[in-house]
Amino acid sequence: METRKLRKEKIGIVVSNKMDKSIVVRVERKVKHPMYGKFVKKATKFIAHDKDNTSNIGDMVRIMETRPLSKNKCWRLVEIIERAK
Repeated sequence: METRKLRKEKIGIVVSNKMDKSIVVRVERKVKHPMYGKFVKKATKFIAHDKDNTSNIGDMVRIMETRPLSKNKCWRLVEIIERAK
């Protein structure tokens, strides 16, 4: 019996929910500058599948890697950690 590999999970903020059953999640990370040593914020946007259209702009969500669902979408919404105020 095959064992499944662990899937990557990321936490980010919903930037857009205008698509049907899809959201855009902005994930920030801190990277050390190679020369100056200062930590710089870098951000990446992921398109994730939201099957019930439950998340709104500003929500903090957890997304998980999945098989490709469309050309750009290979993440899915796991849970909404915190609602936008």
